[in-house]
Amino acid sequence: MPSVESHTLDRDIGHHRQVQARQVHEVYKALLKQHGTQTWWPADGRFEIMAGAILTQNTAWTNVAKAIENLKAADMLHADAIHQAKQESLASLIRPSGYYNLKARRLKNYCAWYTEAGRYQKLRYWSTDRLRTALLSVHGVGPETADDILLYAFGRPVFVIDAYTRRIFARLGVIHGNEAYDAIRAIFERHLPRRAGVFAEYHALIVQHGKEVCRPAPRCGHCDLAAMCRFHQNLHQPE
Repeated sequence: MPSVESHTLDRDIGHHRQVQARQVHEVYKALLKQHGTQTWWPADGRFEIMAGAILTQNTAWTNVAKAIENLKAADMLHADAIHQAKQESLASLIRPSGYYNLKARRLKNYCAWYTEAGRYQKLRYWSTDRLRTALLSVHGVGPETADDILLYAFGRPVFVIDAYTRRIFARLGVIHGNEAYDAIRAIFERHLPRRAGVFAEYHALIVQHGKEVCRPAPRCGHCDLAAMCRFHQNLHQPE
């Protein structure tokens, strides 16, 4: 027979998850009201999303957009072209994205795997777990980049966790902020409808809010989440 302690623990876990679920839903509604529909990822096609996911590592999107335009102008925004390009030439084109030598190697690694695996035409039939494992095996592709590609290029219902997610939801008190990537991802995937469109919109809203409002120095006076934010409440406690 389960002990009283185990019943109490189960009840506490259940209550905690109910609170988390409510918070996750409330934040989504508040961000959507404040920022409106984002219609994101900005790209003309699936491969452009994949390349953008790699280029956006550790840099602002405005810089990535310049690198993408350089690749387009050189007719290089294709897996074959990048795979066959000299690394120095590729690095020069993507220079605006920062870490351009490293990212050139990563793009070439990705395109080598992508072409060998059969590209989107074959990869679209892979299960999400198999595809995620394969993406993570490509040198230079970490969990966030893999999930960007899965969600936005392949339309798979996986939630992307980035620095904005950790900052915003740690300040709200939903997470501590230093949890493992997959532990945070599981919170969103557990409490939201498992639909790629919902996940894509929510992540885009988080990015927008993190860039414009919940910055390292937060603009709490411009934040629709302030009423539910533990960080904001602690800042304004009476002396």
